[in-house]
Amino acid sequence: MDFGKVENEDISQVDFRLPPDAEGTGTTLKKNKALGHTPQIFVGCAKWGRKDWVGKIYPLKTKEADFLNHYAKHFNCIELNATFYRMPTFSQTQGWAAKVGDDFRFCPKFTDQITHIKRLKDVKEQTDRFLEGVSGFGKKLGPLFLMPHPSMPPKTLDTLEAFIQSLPKDLQLFVELRHPQWFSEPEANAAVFNMLERNRAGSIITDASGRRDCVHMHLSTPEAFIRFVGNGLHPTDYTRIDDWVQRIKVWMEQGIDRVYFFMHQHDELHSPELSKYLIQQLNKHCGTKIPEPIFVEDIGPAKDLFGDAPPTKKPAARKETPAKKAPTKKAAPKS
Repeated sequence: MDFGKVENEDISQVDFRLPPDAEGTGTTLKKNKALGHTPQIFVGCAKWGRKDWVGKIYPLKTKEADFLNHYAKHFNCIELNATFYRMPTFSQTQGWAAKVGDDFRFCPKFTDQITHIKRLKDVKEQTDRFLEGVSGFGKKLGPLFLMPHPSMPPKTLDTLEAFIQSLPKDLQLFVELRHPQWFSEPEANAAVFNMLERNRAGSIITDASGRRDCVHMHLSTPEAFIRFVGNGLHPTDYTRIDDWVQRIKVWMEQGIDRVYFFMHQHDELHSPELSKYLIQQLNKHCGTKIPEPIFVEDIGPAKDLFGDAPPTKKPAARKETPAKKAPTKKAAPKS
């Protein structure tokens, strides 16, 4: 994932601190707390088809046809970017659903035919095909992931709302905004989040080094969809995860329903390591009991007498120069 990427030598200049929650977040969670729901936490990656995970979290000699089955043994959800590049079919998604447990959730991204080529206009035929395709997931279908084209500015708000209102009301939807004006213009910012709230659509928070404006901390529903983009297990990846764990802990206390946390790296090779660290810290600080990914190297003699794998070690924090905000870079349209 290249969105928000900065060069390695510039990482230490980024202010990675999470901003305070937006004003509407506390209100949204307070309304939900009275319902007394037990929060659910889902942790996953963006894809399962990683050959470089064979020998890491997939057993040696695992065939590609079995990747999803093994992926679902380590994670309870997937941010399904594959559906962005290719229209899903019912038989395809039904087949994928058969390979995972009942508690697993697929979170498919709307195809680029809808969001990037036609930019949400005159897309009924494509949208019907997409919805028919993802219906094969059945009860394992999680929220749908809508990313309007990054060049769509606030003046396209009506187009965005019309598309959202055209969808079946029983579908759960999260929207990722990328055009900088959604965040830099106060009136546009208020308008789009009010629109999402009245349509009961969630707002995706994307934590990437070079686009700190997308870390908006505004929950338009009592659920969070977080896309975390790490930097190859740089020490700041771990301190950033620590901050997220503490924020999620606060949200759980305030009444959040669900958290979907998707781990990305610019090189996805190392997403499992950081996911394991996240899960360990959530279990430690938030009282969750999320099963940790088990690495191949942890199986066997590396286990202790009780069969538990040793915890992922957090690198020693390096001394950083005072943080400065990295310059905003143009978003890559497909990620």
